[in-house]
Amino acid sequence: MTIDRMGDSPRRREDARFVRGKGAYLDDLRFDGLAHAAVLRSPHAHASIGSIDVSAAAASPGVLAVLTAADAEADGLQPLRPYIEANVQTGERFAFAPQPLLATGKVRFAGEPVALIVAETHAQALDAAELVAIDYAALPAVTTAEAARAPSAPILSEEVPGNVCLDWRTGDATGADEAFGRASHIVTLHLDNHRIVMNPMEPRGGVGLFDAGRGRYTLHVSSQNIHNNRNHVARALGVEAKDVRFVAPDVGGGFGAKNFAYAEHALILWAARRTGRPVKWIASRSEVFLSDHAARDMSAEAALALDAEGKFLALKVSSVANLGAYMAGAGGGVQTYQYIHLQGTVYRLPAISLHVMAVLTNTAPIGVTRGPGFAEAVNIVERLIDAAAREAGFDRAQLRRLNMVPPEAMPMTNAFGFQVDSGAFAQTLDLALVRADAAGFAARRRQSEAAGKLRGLGFAYHIKGTGGPPDENVDIRFEPDGTVSLITGTQHIGQGHETTFPQILAHRLGLPNERIRLRQGDTDLIAAGGGHGSSRATYMGGTAIWRAADEIVAKGTALAAEALEAAEVDIRFEDGRFTVSGTDRGIGLPEVAALGSEKGRPLDTFHAWTRQHMTFPNGAHVAEVEIDRDTGRAGLARYTAVDDYGVLVNPMIASGQAHGAMAQGAGQALLEHATYDPRSGQMVAGSFMDYALPRADDLPPFNLGFNPTPCTTNPLGVKGCGEAGAIAAFPAIANAILDALAPLGVRNFEGPASPARLWQAMQAAR
Repeated sequence: MTIDRMGDSPRRREDARFVRGKGAYLDDLRFDGLAHAAVLRSPHAHASIGSIDVSAAAASPGVLAVLTAADAEADGLQPLRPYIEANVQTGERFAFAPQPLLATGKVRFAGEPVALIVAETHAQALDAAELVAIDYAALPAVTTAEAARAPSAPILSEEVPGNVCLDWRTGDATGADEAFGRASHIVTLHLDNHRIVMNPMEPRGGVGLFDAGRGRYTLHVSSQNIHNNRNHVARALGVEAKDVRFVAPDVGGGFGAKNFAYAEHALILWAARRTGRPVKWIASRSEVFLSDHAARDMSAEAALALDAEGKFLALKVSSVANLGAYMAGAGGGVQTYQYIHLQGTVYRLPAISLHVMAVLTNTAPIGVTRGPGFAEAVNIVERLIDAAAREAGFDRAQLRRLNMVPPEAMPMTNAFGFQVDSGAFAQTLDLALVRADAAGFAARRRQSEAAGKLRGLGFAYHIKGTGGPPDENVDIRFEPDGTVSLITGTQHIGQGHETTFPQILAHRLGLPNERIRLRQGDTDLIAAGGGHGSSRATYMGGTAIWRAADEIVAKGTALAAEALEAAEVDIRFEDGRFTVSGTDRGIGLPEVAALGSEKGRPLDTFHAWTRQHMTFPNGAHVAEVEIDRDTGRAGLARYTAVDDYGVLVNPMIASGQAHGAMAQGAGQALLEHATYDPRSGQMVAGSFMDYALPRADDLPPFNLGFNPTPCTTNPLGVKGCGEAGAIAAFPAIANAILDALAPLGVRNFEGPASPARLWQAMQAAR
């Protein structure tokens, strides 16, 4: 047996199960008497509902139930509410309409659930859905924030006047105006952080069961936040949280799309109660595009003021977030907390003025994906810095170095009063530029020019606060067979926690990793949990593990002192053994655990804690692109990153997380765009035929290095590592594209950098 400690890179233990087809995803689970559900979705982006006739569908072969909003109302079901209903900073309530489980009165986006059909087979449910007759009266639709705020725009919900959920000004407007008045250089940009769809490998879904004898629901679900989502679904069902159990053994990816509760979660459980059968629903890929929470979709007018030497004086940003048809999931929390948290990012910016709006449109609701709010803030600053360097004649790297907060000024407190504990920003940037061979770029550019292509170099510095929900807990149990159960309120969705969490506990207790078994993904296993989001798991769950280990050692020291007939102050714990100082007498932790069980003083330990601070992963990413002059096709030629994730529990797994985020960021920059027809509100990019996810041949080998500064806000010294690449890649690649197009006179560009968009930009410049 081996002890893999923090800093080692053992292979992921879960992979052996996955490659042998032993995973426990939704489609792997088996239930007796299983029925199947289909969701009938609105074909209209905006329409009133006159009547719904389900008689033909209900009489269709194999159909067990056809459920509508009228049935939901009769059974007392409630709509979904946002997780955050008021401005995190001011307490001012947002304007919003709760999202009905099934549309009532009108539909507000193409893909909104209107009816639920349950049948013996999935095919029968789909056939019956075709027979539901609905009298729609189409209404005008709006798909952009600009269109939604127009005086003539249709109002989606009476609860949201003018379709505006949030209109908020914050920061130092007076100071910013004064700084702009004395600035030597002012640069302005319009920036569009366009909408994307996450597309996890395993679509959303669930299998619902209802125990009539106990009055209890169980949902086997593909979700990355089971405790919190369970609570919101229980509220929609009109029951207590204790009456609902969520189970998620394996989850095939999430990327934020599975962070929050959906109408289908409650509908499937309700259908199980109505039919007396287990009911299964898994989204088709088309349903993923139409109805999953999308992400980004924020436009901004931004301006940066600099003095003659290039020092930043002030930042002004006016941004509008398109929330889709409902304020779902995090609601306006991203805009009023995460988006403002690190405005100015790693740079000294004495005055920042923000105007933040969030509006409703006839599109799928917005949720989160890697780096929500933080990614938008980083993109604004990094794009402005490059524009300032071009317009005022500064060196891009030197301009960043000049304005970065230096290590000796850490912890830094930004213009909004938020503190960042650690980081060596300028050093990390320099390491990345050296690793990327920025000095050799000129030669590579000449080679591209000789081949008739344009080549550009771009870079961006990212930072994000990680922490997510502030509470977390673990339960560590020493089992009779000598194994240790590590039960967590976080859960894995592909990150490798089955390897890294036992690795942390093995490091602390000196136990062989094989003896430690991670148990998670079941709300009945542990009372609460913050799930996985905001790269929180290793920080939050790891800190709980670390502190629980301290308690275990303290309990074990008392037991060992008795067994070894020594004073507690003379007992030392190291490498899994308690020993008496200055002697060779000792006893192993497993033996102490057994002794504790015999004496009624088990080492089993539950530890819960609430964070006061977040962690702040950061780093520099450097991209090189090559653009074909004739076709506009952009290729990502080189990609280099140096990141600071603090102490690395498992460098191999951290690298894998970083690679995945880089791929996602590159996808947004070059390929992905969730587009809607502006008149009809129909989704134009509704399948993989029209929505281009990055493939292996779209990406170069990633050149990744680390420059860790230990985090001071947790005993492990770790920082979340799952989101960095998705934050940095978008502005780094955009800056590289603009560097390539600069000789043609192109000053600004809105992504994604599809061949058509680039060709049009080049033609316009000519």
